[in-house]
Amino acid sequence: MTVIHETTIPGLLLVDLAVHGDSRGWFKENWQREKMVAAGLPDFGPVQNNISFNDAVGTTRGIHAEPWDKFVSIASGRIFGAWVDLREGPTFGAVFTAELDPSTAIFVPRGVGNSYQTLEPDTAYAYLVNDHWSPDASYAFLNLADETVAIDWPIPLAEAGLSDKDRTHPRLADVAPIAPKRILITGADGQVGRAMRAQYGDASHIEYATRADLDLTSADLRSARRWRDYGAIINAAAYTAVDLAETPEGRADAWRTNAAAVASLARIATEFGITLVHVSSDYVFDGTTGRAYREDDPIAPLGVYGQSKAAGDLAAGTVPRHYVVRTSWVIGDGRNFVTTMASLAERGIDPTVVADQTGRLTFTEDIARGIRHLLESGAPYGTYNLTGGGAVQTWADIARDVYRLTGHDPERISAVTTAQYFEGAAGPVAPRPAASALDLSKIEATGFTPADAAESLAAYLRA
Repeated sequence: MTVIHETTIPGLLLVDLAVHGDSRGWFKENWQREKMVAAGLPDFGPVQNNISFNDAVGTTRGIHAEPWDKFVSIASGRIFGAWVDLREGPTFGAVFTAELDPSTAIFVPRGVGNSYQTLEPDTAYAYLVNDHWSPDASYAFLNLADETVAIDWPIPLAEAGLSDKDRTHPRLADVAPIAPKRILITGADGQVGRAMRAQYGDASHIEYATRADLDLTSADLRSARRWRDYGAIINAAAYTAVDLAETPEGRADAWRTNAAAVASLARIATEFGITLVHVSSDYVFDGTTGRAYREDDPIAPLGVYGQSKAAGDLAAGTVPRHYVVRTSWVIGDGRNFVTTMASLAERGIDPTVVADQTGRLTFTEDIARGIRHLLESGAPYGTYNLTGGGAVQTWADIARDVYRLTGHDPERISAVTTAQYFEGAAGPVAPRPAASALDLSKIEATGFTPADAAESLAAYLRA
């Protein structure tokens, strides 16, 4: 039976393996994905198996940290292993040591320095890795004799077999820590993209891309980045001109951005084991359910925009590690319904506003906060609704709230139906779901509480 033990270094996992022996020798399942993932090991996707054979006792190798994960086991013999956390963060420099023989193994996460000393002759040290060696990757090396980490080697290093390179590695104070895997945020110039920038700031492992920076439908997308260095892609790029999407040119742009680009990202994420976060919309539904939509409700988009977003959802859902984040009535930095209503109020204009569409406002700050929560909390992969909380309202209700909160008479708002509002429109009008409220219980169960939309509106107008 495989048993997993946590260690003093986060993510470094010691593994007990079942070894079955008789007079002829022994047998073990050295790596069995289904059983080991069920027992608690990450599904890390190994692509290469390496073996280091050591004929003498005291052979000492390390301390090397690479930008990939390792699963280390012993085929014959016995070692003293020492692992040092060389990742950015509060546990930088933490040390764990243990003896390994054929009945034990260890999962070494990306950025944790790995070293060992043989305790028996003819020791075969084997390890699976989930990336191929590259001269362009980021590595960290630590001196085996560093006084700061003070590893108590069973055989003194003066008597051990070391390579010249391992003797001269830098001390801990001179080691450049390995940064976390990169996070790429597409659509960085949009409302959600700008909120993601506010959420993550200028952290060294965050990369922002606009359409001008990166063509998501390019045939060269696979070679545009060293994708093995990325842990997540947050796709905030979207074509959101709902009515223009009904025109021939708009239809092509909507499908290119909302569907084809997502399919391209899905292929990249699947191949390289990246988590794909895709921001979706209430427009994938037709608004006829009579209750708040759940994540597992069948999609039934009404117009081109909704159809293209639904296609993007399906593409993102093919990625083993994915979060499809469905939202509605988005309000963020820039021109939007709330800023328009505030401007009308200030200019003394009394608008007519639709009163037969219901939903909740969602502020981009909440979307950014929710996405970060999903990525960092280890929430189960899948689709999540994420909107503001609180009461379901109409657009006319929200317009009245804007007028009231800005010191104007809310009765200046006249309520009309959607049909009345668009009567005589000069261009095409996309069909809209009449009811856009989304059920929030699934994301709340992960420990995330969406902000109350009414409270967010008041804070937004104050700011």
